[in-house]
Amino acid sequence: MNTSDAKLPKRLHVIGICGVSTSAVAIAFKKRGVLVTGSDKGFYPPVSTELEKQGISFYAGWHPEKMFSGTDSNGEINYSGAIDYKGATDAIVIVGTASGGHNPETEFAKEHNIPTYSYPEVIGQYFTREKSIVCAGTWGKTSSSALLSFILEQAKLDPTYMFGGVSLSHEASAKLTDSTVSVFEGDEYKSSPTDPKAKFFHYKTTHLLLTAVSWDHADLYPTENDYFNTFRELVATIPTNGLIVTCADHDKAVEVTKSFKGKVIKYGRELPINKTTPDYYSYKNVTQTKDGLRFTISIGGASYAIQSPMLGLYQAENITACFAMAHQLGVSPEIIVASIAQFQGLKRRMEKRYEGDITVIDDIAHSPEKASSVLNTLKSIYTGKVIAVFEPNIGGRSRESLGKYCNAFRDADLVVIPRLTKLKIAEEEKNIPIEGAELAAEISKTHSNVQYIDDDEKVSEFLTKNSKKGDVIAFLGSHGFRGMIEEMVKRIG
Repeated sequence: MNTSDAKLPKRLHVIGICGVSTSAVAIAFKKRGVLVTGSDKGFYPPVSTELEKQGISFYAGWHPEKMFSGTDSNGEINYSGAIDYKGATDAIVIVGTASGGHNPETEFAKEHNIPTYSYPEVIGQYFTREKSIVCAGTWGKTSSSALLSFILEQAKLDPTYMFGGVSLSHEASAKLTDSTVSVFEGDEYKSSPTDPKAKFFHYKTTHLLLTAVSWDHADLYPTENDYFNTFRELVATIPTNGLIVTCADHDKAVEVTKSFKGKVIKYGRELPINKTTPDYYSYKNVTQTKDGLRFTISIGGASYAIQSPMLGLYQAENITACFAMAHQLGVSPEIIVASIAQFQGLKRRMEKRYEGDITVIDDIAHSPEKASSVLNTLKSIYTGKVIAVFEPNIGGRSRESLGKYCNAFRDADLVVIPRLTKLKIAEEEKNIPIEGAELAAEISKTHSNVQYIDDDEKVSEFLTKNSKKGDVIAFLGSHGFRGMIEEMVKRIG
């Protein structure tokens, strides 16, 4: 048994296992021989089918007597469940953010002194490697962490990794290896309901890829300065023999890294001809079709032709960031270029759910800035109407964020706001999130064609009646739209 295996628990129970990230971590442990069980409020494909495929036992609801029940990976030891738990030191519990800190299983773990971890805590404890590469920033961190981990895999570095999306080019969103290299998506949102610090503080960052910094999550960071300070604090944790790769085109990203005493590499659009910066990775001549992106990356006196099947002009920036970091880690440009061409992207990142007379796009763009970027891309590709169906995340529903909606949907010909997902709000909470009608009214201040429709079936009917050949319908938001995407594909297909 190697030293990495010796540090792993023999048993793991995941409370809230049906999340994309928690299920991926559960599978990563399972593949290393750990007995894994899980529970959640409900189970739905594709997560449920993947858990079944991996032989992970799970159940609905919170039942302490079922925790840890199963047989280990060698088929040698049968665990009868937590009801017979005698205080062994070989088990841990991961408590998912949405599961709550007071459900019966969490209480059982605490009563029996079973170590409990939040999702980011378990990443920091078991996944972080000597060279810990964290992809952080307001946007681009999921795509960048997925692409970078793919490049390093193709370069035979066998990285441990974790990112919060579903990749079309990885077996899972998390992997646990014996490599000295790890790649993580570094989220700035709180670690858990009881741990308000950003997730990325748990990952012991030595190499930071910082995409952009623009005020977000107003529910957690009431002011811009609160938000920026979190990134400044992250930079302060990086050792001086580490590395920061950041985008020169985003002033705030550059500003929050100024205090770093180690090596800083910058990337971005091509510099003016009268300016030169050593070790600057530039991209230029970006073209886009329905088949993907083509552009050029230059460093020093060398230039490289890039082809990618991903959509979105903004992806040129993310791809250049990953090129820079991988190159700085010693990966050859030839391997990087080939890997970029092979990488298929992520689900819900400009994902084509249907392509025919009408195209249906699904994207996680849950803020006005992200929605604006996606719509700008679609407007440049499609000749028909661009129709946006938008639902913001909780931060985008705060009153502090309303100013960001000014002209955010200028590239959409029609904007539809559906019934917004009901949020759990504490009784003492004074800042009540806005609802759909108010959001539609806010967007209407700078857009002449906004509809609020509070009935899901009527949304589908409205979209069917108001779309024709050549149009593209983009579902933008962090929630799943309650089957509306599938209904639209069924109607137009």
